[in-house]
Amino acid sequence: MKARVLVVEDDPRVLSAVARGLTLEGYSVDAAEDGPGGLALVAARPPDVVVLDVMLPGMNGLEVCDRLRRTSGVPILLLTARDGIQDRVAGLDRGADDYLVKPFAFDELLARLRALLRRGRPAQYGEMLRYADLELDPATREVWRDGEPLALTAREFDLLEFFLRHPRQVLSRNRILEQVWGYDYLGGSNVIDVHVRALRDKLEGTGQPRLIQTIRGAGYALRES
Repeated sequence: MKARVLVVEDDPRVLSAVARGLTLEGYSVDAAEDGPGGLALVAARPPDVVVLDVMLPGMNGLEVCDRLRRTSGVPILLLTARDGIQDRVAGLDRGADDYLVKPFAFDELLARLRALLRRGRPAQYGEMLRYADLELDPATREVWRDGEPLALTAREFDLLEFFLRHPRQVLSRNRILEQVWGYDYLGGSNVIDVHVRALRDKLEGTGQPRLIQTIRGAGYALRES
């Protein structure tokens, strides 16, 4: 079955070129020129991945990202003309899984979409991962803490799964980037801190004790206090 990609982009030339290229690569493509149109398409035909421009008229891409994250864990790739660290962090803080700076090479867009789709695809093995009161099912991509389900983004799920496969080990930021992101992420290791903070907020949302510990000067570890 073809993967469905939703492209939300207000520049008609970019939208046409990306949609045409993705179609030629075998993807099923939906397209919208603004945020409300993109949200309507998500509700009507849920995509497997969203390519979302930040600088949309009216409701910008970050607002769209916020609204998507209230109801969906669909992987989101942001397109942005701004290359500043704070701009990138802002998008990741709002729930995006990856970003790509304009102008971009189409081959890089394809590579990042493939990576996001791989992470969003159910695993072929059925073992449950457990640590303390955390449970994670790789096959269904569901997570529970103390029996309560958690809504994670695709990247947050992958990050938590990596921690659960290496409990109590100290994991450096570089190792996490290599294993979870799967390529040389140009934003640097601070992207890890952003995602760990977001993941902690969800894991500790009702006052549970911290499980992802900061190991000063070394990285992070999944361990009880």
